[in-house]
This record gives sequence, C-alpha cells and structure tokens, in this order.
Amino acid sequence: MSRPRTLVLFDVDGTLIDSQSHILGAMEFAFKARGLLLPPASEILAIVGLSLSEAFAQLCPETDAQERGLLVETYKESFASLRQSAAAAPLYPGALECLEILKDLDDIVLGIATGMSRRGLSHVLSNPDLAGRFVTTQVADDHPSKPHPSMVLQAMAESGAARGVMIGDTTFDMQMGRAAGLKTIGVCWGYHSKQALRARADRTVADYAQLVPEVQNLWGEI
Repeated sequence: MSRPRTLVLFDVDGTLIDSQSHILGAMEFAFKARGLLLPPASEILAIVGLSLSEAFAQLCPETDAQERGLLVETYKESFASLRQSAAAAPLYPGALECLEILKDLDDIVLGIATGMSRRGLSHVLSNPDLAGRFVTTQVADDHPSKPHPSMVLQAMAESGAARGVMIGDTTFDMQMGRAAGLKTIGVCWGYHSKQALRARADRTVADYAQLVPEVQNLWGEI
C-alpha cells in the first residue's frame, strides 16, 4: 500500500550547514561598524533562524527601527563578503548521505524553510551536492519571521504533500512546524540546547544517522 506524499522540510543554518563562524563574523562587523557593543556569542546564536530585523530587535532592543535597518544592511554586506573570501560553510557530517537516502524514497519529497535570504540560500544551493534536491525553498524575504508558519504552509502547498515534518536546530523551527500542523524533529548539533529542543519537538536526534529511521517512524510505518 502506498504511503501519503510526505514533505521533509529542512532548516539550513545549524541544521544542514555549520555557518557559525560566518554569522559571528558578520555580526561582529555590523555591531562595530555601527558603534554598538557586541553581544556574547551565545546570545547571537540563540537568535539564528529569526529574520534579521527580528534578530536585531532582540539583540539590541534599545535601538530604533532605522538603526536596526542599518544593522541589517551592514550584516548582509559583511556576510556576503565573507561568503566570497572565506571557506564555504561546511555540511554537517552525514547530511549529504541522509539527503540521498530520503530523496530516493518514493513517498518523500524534500524542501527548505530558512531564515536566510534568497541570495544567501542560492549561494548554499550552488553547491553541486545540494543542487536539485529540493522541490520547494522558502526564505525570509517572502515571509514573516519564524516561528510564524507562513513558509511551512507555502512549502506544503508547493510540494503537494499530504503531511510533513519540520527538521531544525532551534525552538523557532519546532514552533513553526507545529503551528503549521507538521511533525517536528529537533537536531541536537545546532544552536539551541538539547533541553530546549526536547521541550518543543516530537523527536530529537543526535546525528544524521538517526534521522531517516526517525522520519519513517513518525507515523509508525517502518
């Protein structure tokens, strides 16, 4: 008996790729350029996944909208520069093998829902190992910030899936997935703590080797 078409929806930063050094470097540049005190790295990583405007609103709530807009633009310029001059953010171990297995399953399609910009995601997907794997790609340019479910709902509509699971490293991903009616799996190698993820996710995994069986077992169908 065939299974319902299932969308496996991935976050990017902290889930598929380890972009921590690029994020922290661009944040340091933006805050210094604007003459502001740089928050601790732990605070910066805690807001990864939010849209940049929402992220800066949380990191420096004392600033006004104009100043936050300048921070956003300065960050984007610095991040783009780092992408060109520094080594590419690496895929987490086992990510490519996991995507390969999932893509070959008849009932599963893959998608992305990320707080990145379209330009940033296009750069990530220029990696030949990732190109062509995803039937839907949702970015912050086109939607409200996570955890609003807009990008997940759009991904479901574009994929034609009957059900889905959101996979990510932050509580924002888990909240977004649940708000859209999806199952959720938290990955424990990213930027939010295991404890926080376990409080929000249906399942958590410690590495990519655990992910495929967890996806298949979400609906008790192994």
